Order: sequence, then structure tokens, then C-alpha cells
Amino acid sequence: MSASASDARVVDIGMPRLSDSMEEATILTWLKRPGDAVTRGEPLVEVETDKATMVYEAETAGVLEEIVVDDGSTADLGAVIARIRVSGAAAAPPAPPAPAPTVEPAATKAPGVEVEFRDAIRQALDEELARDERVFLFGEDVALAGGVFAVTPGLHEKHGPDRVFDTPISELAMTGAAYGAAITGRRPVLEIMFGDFLALSMDTLINQASKYWFLTGGKQGVPLVIRSVVGGGGRFGAIHSQMPVSWLMGITGLKIVAPATPADAKGLLKAAIRDENPVVFLEHKRLYSLKGEVGGDEVVPIGRARIAREGSRITLVTAMKSVHDCLEAADLLAADGIDAEVVDLRTLRPLDRATVLASLARTNRMIVVEEGFPVCSIASEIIAIAMEDGFDDLDAPVLRVTNADVPMPYAANLEKAALVKVEDVIAAARIVAGRGG
Repeated sequence: MSASASDARVVDIGMPRLSDSMEEATILTWLKRPGDAVTRGEPLVEVETDKATMVYEAETAGVLEEIVVDDGSTADLGAVIARIRVSGAAAAPPAPPAPAPTVEPAATKAPGVEVEFRDAIRQALDEELARDERVFLFGEDVALAGGVFAVTPGLHEKHGPDRVFDTPISELAMTGAAYGAAITGRRPVLEIMFGDFLALSMDTLINQASKYWFLTGGKQGVPLVIRSVVGGGGRFGAIHSQMPVSWLMGITGLKIVAPATPADAKGLLKAAIRDENPVVFLEHKRLYSLKGEVGGDEVVPIGRARIAREGSRITLVTAMKSVHDCLEAADLLAADGIDAEVVDLRTLRPLDRATVLASLARTNRMIVVEEGFPVCSIASEIIAIAMEDGFDDLDAPVLRVTNADVPMPYAANLEKAALVKVEDVIAAARIVAGRGG
């Protein structure tokens, strides 16, 4: 650590110990750049260890002064990977590398308390594990490692190895185990690390779990939840960045939940765990550090959209990370006199047709924004709903804004080009708003 003339201190950030056997790790993505302000506890960097990919949160507040180890580079445990400038003489040097601490699950917060998206999910899991002894959580690295995106630390220690435990890497086996547990009286919550690997769970989901209610004449459901990380961003490449919604949308009997805010992440996950039939719960990787107000024990009903922003000129229908892109676009469009309403779907199956159509009736124009492929997508379904049940309210064609129809590139510039962007939403909105008078 060194001091500057202005009595600020530059603190060295060493490669943290993120697993018991770790000797070195690779920097995947810096979440902050030099010159950015950093607060204590804020996600700083994504690191790939010998066991998993994890998010390291800053232990010191200040300004990121320098990145020493760049994206894609490997460093030994304890080696300096960055430096943070801390104002004031009271700043203390960082502690030497030590075994990973046990993090207690976040306690239930009072209404209106701001927490991160990942903490809201942890709260929901913690509370449901405590509320119902039939609930258990399992998956790859969810227990001892606390999850590759630091969502589940402390739950194993608090609830014990029979309620929160790690498994080998076999998505098909894990889903089969969840199905078996669900039809014999338990309420499993399974984490499939990335949504890309839901393909390995398809037989159990499609041919077993989603049909059991029907095959038993409504006498028994399959109360299982599969949590999975989805979406692009962060240079995870083509096989860790997909949005598998189109794979699942056509499956009758399967619910798909896709929250965009910490409050909805908590409330919808609680609803999913209490549901009597299978739910796929999608968590966008670029939302984990998003902060928002979260209340107490509220349960958000599955199947109800929300109006994230009221407007009168055009409706933007979207979900997950794209909700925030649409809100940003709506603020910029307002400067052009285009008052945009933003509908956050929250649940993708069942879709809240009534809220979508009511918004279309108010604005008479619509764009569907989806981080996913354009073919057989959420956007396709919403457009069909608008044409079938809202045609008389349309003053202009409905447009869709999606990712490029390519596998997600690894290179940062190509990944950015492939993903939905705010400027894409704005361009489409200007086209639609200029049509039909």
C-alpha cells in the first residue's frame, strides 16, 4: 500500500482465496474499470477457480486505480490483481489471503430495504427452507462454494448438509432426482448452473414432470423448481450465454418465471417454490449486482405482468435485463416527445395477455424487446397475441428487437454487437411512433 500527496492511499487487491484447494485463478471479467467508484461489498470481478466461476466482491471502498491482471489472465493466490485508491488516512491495508469466510444468509429485511438481486434470491431460499422442511436445495457448487455467482453462501452451514448439498456434474441425473423427490413428497429446488445445460434436463421436464398433473387426472403435481442462469454479457461465450426460453415456451404444464428486479426475484421465487407444478426460474447473470428495494415475506403471484413505466405513445414489452434497457430507452425517447410505456412480463409462461393488451389499447403501438433469438421467440408469441386479440387497437405494425441470430461471440466487441442494445430499442420506437399518425 502506498500513500499519495493528497493523503489518499492506494490499496493492493490480492487474488482472493475462493476455494479450499485454489492455488491460482483466471480473471474472466472485470466488472469495474479504472476510474470507477467502488463500494464495499460491490461485485468487482468474475474469477474462474479450479472449481467454479465466482464473483469477488470488493472489501474496500474507493476508486479503482489500476487493473494489474487483465481479463483472460491467470494469477497466483495472493498476487496483486488490482489497486483501489482510498481517500483519507484511516484506510487499512487488505488482510492477507485466508480461507473463504462463511457468509450467513441475508436476514429478512424490513420493507423498503435495498438489497442486491442475488441477496434477494438468497433471502427467498433461506426463508422457504426455514418455512417448509420438505424444501431442499441442491446442484453443482451451491453448498460449500456458495454458488458460482455467490448467490447461496451460508445456506449449507445454516440448514445443514441434508437440506443444501452439492452434486456431481450430471444435469440429467440431477433433474431425475428432483422429479423423483417431488412426486414422493419433497419440494426440491435444483440449480442448473447455466440455462444452456437445460437441454440435458429436457426429457424429465417435457415427458415426465410437466405432464404428471395431467396423467394423474389432477390428483398430484410435481412441485419442483429449476433455477438457472441465462443471458449474454461478461464474455461467457456461445455455450454459457444462451436464452433458452424458446426451447421451453411450448411445453404445456411448465411455468417459466423471469424476474427483472430484486423484489420480484424474491417474491416470485417464493411463489415458485410453493407451486404444485414444475417451474423454471431464470436468473439473468447481468442482474445479480442490481440493487432494489425488497420487502418482507411478500409472495408475487406467477402469471402477472407489471407496468414498470406508464406511457401513452408506445408500449415496450420485455423481461429480465431488457426491462432496464427499455426503461433507459424510454427516458431518452421522452426527450423526443415519445412517451413509452414499459411492460415487464415477469412470467413468460403463463403470459399475462390481459396486461399486454390493455397497454396496447392505451398506446396503439407496440415493440417487443427480447434478449434471445428472433425465431420462435417470446416476441413472436406477443406479436401473435397483438394480432389476434388487439388488432383493432393497432395504429402501426408491431416490431421486435432481439439479439442477432448468431451464437453468442466470446470477443467483447462482437458480443456487444450481437446483444440487444438501448439504441436498437430507440431506433425501433422512432419507426413505430412515426407510423399511423
